[in-house]
Amino acid sequence: MIKYRSMKNLSNKIIIVTGGSGLLGKSIIKQISMDGGISINLDIMSDSKYHTDFIKTDITNNISVDNAINIILDKYGRIDGLVNNAYPRTKDWGTDFENIKLSSWKKNIDLQLGNVFLCCKHVLEHMKKNKYGSIVNIASIYGVVGPEFSIYEGTSLTTPAAYSAIKGGVINFSRYLASYYGKHGLRINCISPGGIYNNQNKKFVSNYVKKVPLKRMGLPSDISPAVSFLLSDDSSYVTGQNLIVDGGWTCK
Repeated sequence: MIKYRSMKNLSNKIIIVTGGSGLLGKSIIKQISMDGGISINLDIMSDSKYHTDFIKTDITNNISVDNAINIILDKYGRIDGLVNNAYPRTKDWGTDFENIKLSSWKKNIDLQLGNVFLCCKHVLEHMKKNKYGSIVNIASIYGVVGPEFSIYEGTSLTTPAAYSAIKGGVINFSRYLASYYGKHGLRINCISPGGIYNNQNKKFVSNYVKKVPLKRMGLPSDISPAVSFLLSDDSSYVTGQNLIVDGGWTCK
């Protein structure tokens, strides 16, 4: 049984989670709830398993995001936190590099980096009025180091080229925002997870585990407490940072 830690360090904070119906998003929402926060799930698809507000939102569409933000402000009057977790992508995601079409490359960068930009832009201007707020952008170890292609040997899996470009961009964009909005008391940080177990090919899992000092893949419940920490006042002097949660993958 997965155990979640709770310190109530998000008491009554209003926190948006994009892509809250996905594997990692559900864990983040559960952790926020256990830590006393009020989470709002912005997603195309609803997951009603956890007690949370849900607003059907296309986070790649400016009007849809603007409408969702206005609904939240009308109901709660403020936004204390944002987790950019959504992971929109095209149907050909995962194509080998030499077969990637320029149109697909552009579309994926626009979908993923674009939605982080869009949500940050909307939310930060409202946070600025209160001089308070924290944003956590979900990046990846592959935005920090190059991919280890040997772990995909013997499987049909790979890591898309755009993924590394996007996640590296998310990390440095977060640093930019932290510097730009610091004078307003706003904090922007990243979490870079290592590989998260999701019933992947057994050969891939075996290959991956051999490379990790802790000898296992990560779980969503390994990531969500770190997100909660960066959202909370426990990290009130932390901004512009990329917290790597990877079982030691990048330590070598």
